[in-house]
Amino acid sequence: MPLDPNDPRLMRLKELEETKAVLRGDFTLSSGAKSSYYFDGRKVTTDAEGAALIGALVEELLHEDKIEAVGGPATAALPIVTATQVASYTRHRPLPGFYVRSEKKAHGTGQLIEGNLPAKKGARVAMVDDTMTTGGSLLKAIEAVEEAGCKVAKVIVIVDRQQGGSEMLRSKGYDVAALFKADSKGNID
Repeated sequence: MPLDPNDPRLMRLKELEETKAVLRGDFTLSSGAKSSYYFDGRKVTTDAEGAALIGALVEELLHEDKIEAVGGPATAALPIVTATQVASYTRHRPLPGFYVRSEKKAHGTGQLIEGNLPAKKGARVAMVDDTMTTGGSLLKAIEAVEEAGCKVAKVIVIVDRQQGGSEMLRSKGYDVAALFKADSKGNID
C-alpha cells in the first residue's frame, strides 16, 4: 500500500529534501548526464530527523512485502539501510542489512556484498537508494544480489528524477517505489 501523501512525516521529509538536498548549479550526474540541479540526498539521510523519518517510512513500505533483508549500493544507500533497520527493530520485526560495493575488495575477504545478505536461496530482499536517474547503479547492485541467490522483491528510492530509471527497472519486472518524484526543474512532489 502506498504512503498517504498527507502523512505529516512525509510532508516534513519533503521540507527537509527541499531545504537541504536540492542544490542548483551545473552538475554532472553519475550517469554522465548534465543537470542544472542535484539532489544531495546524504544531507537528509545523515540528518537525525531525516534518517528517522526515512527509516520509518521505508520500513512501512517494506513490511507489506514480507521482505527478509534490506540493502543497496554503497555508499548512498548505507544510511537508508541503517535507518530502516533501526525502525524495523523498534517495531519488533528486525531486518538484516547489507550493501553492494561498486567492485570487489582487493583485500580482506574480497567481498562484493557486505553485511547480512540472507544465505537462503530465493530470500526476498529490498534495495534502497537516495536518488535515481537512469537506474544504472541500482541495476548493477540488483544483479549482484540476484547472482548471490536472493530475489529483489522491492526497490525504493527517496527521490526519482524521472529520467528513465524507474521505467527501466519496471520493464525488467521490479516493483519500484519512490517517496518523491522530481520534475525536470528539480521541484519535488
